[in-house]
Amino acid sequence: MVCAILLSGRVFAIEGGVKDSLCSGSRQSSVFNVLHYGAVGDDRTDNTEAFSACLKALIMAGGGKMVLPDGIYRGRITIPPVSKPLKSWITIEIVGQSEPTPVFGTIGSFPLQNNGTIVKSTESSGAAVISVSPSSNSLYGEFSAVYVVLRNLDVRTYDNPAIGGVDLKNALQCRLENIFINTDIYNVQASQPSHGTCGLITPACNNAALTILRNVVVTGFHTGILVNEHTDGENIVVCSNINGLEFVFAHHASHFGRVAACRNTHHVTISGKHGFSIEQMDTEQPGPGQTDSQNGWQTLVSNINDPKNLGIANINYWVVEGNVGAIEKFTCIGGASIYARRIGSTKSTNEKVGE
Repeated sequence: MVCAILLSGRVFAIEGGVKDSLCSGSRQSSVFNVLHYGAVGDDRTDNTEAFSACLKALIMAGGGKMVLPDGIYRGRITIPPVSKPLKSWITIEIVGQSEPTPVFGTIGSFPLQNNGTIVKSTESSGAAVISVSPSSNSLYGEFSAVYVVLRNLDVRTYDNPAIGGVDLKNALQCRLENIFINTDIYNVQASQPSHGTCGLITPACNNAALTILRNVVVTGFHTGILVNEHTDGENIVVCSNINGLEFVFAHHASHFGRVAACRNTHHVTISGKHGFSIEQMDTEQPGPGQTDSQNGWQTLVSNINDPKNLGIANINYWVVEGNVGAIEKFTCIGGASIYARRIGSTKSTNEKVGE
């Protein structure tokens, strides 16, 4: 709920339900604190049931904000099917108290911070840490009638995870802002992913045409971000994944502003026909002495991996090699319809990388 208090002659609006209610009123609150449903951010308690109870109340209220105060919350957040008899879809926000500290890099060994709001699952199978269940009675295809907003969350699995981080393929729409998805280990030390899991899956093809990513960092998965259609991303970081960004089949094009791609086996992979643009792809690959037997899989194989020539794209890029500096080499597999241009290059933007 929102109430007003008077301090020094000024009126302040206070959003209730984050820690304790500061005032009460007759209007039903659209803010739901997970602590009020039994969640405990102690890095021990399984909060899956508490998360579900909170989401159930939120959906019954017609949508709203699920707030997680700072802490380490074990368990999964699964958004249940939202479908008819609703006449439209609803907004479900899942919001942490503090912006996470995204620890990533290309050298050294740094521990991940345990500050902010962390949602963590160590399950060996099943759904991602945060996911949306499909609907059998949907307003639109098989999508759940939800616009999912995730903000200020550190989402963790474990090294070489058999589950994903965030899976929104069954959502109609989504917006992610200030999200750090990781495998609970500094990316340079990450083991080679062998389970085919994804850090983030955006709403699938034929959704309701809205996927917005802002300040999203993904490290340590087989695929960092699985990109479906209508995806618009800005300030995206993908580090130490087999595939940094993977573009799958799409009717509609996707757009990215700045993408930082470091220590991925393939920075960009295209596995389905997809039109897209990347305004600035800033990459770094390991240089001399920057890999060992444990993380040698993070050695670059290709900047663009499009063996079936399914990508239709424009990319402006910059390449750095560790211990060397900026280089001009841009490695591609296929990519017959991808036009790539090094920043500052005098080469025509119509020169295809596959030629």
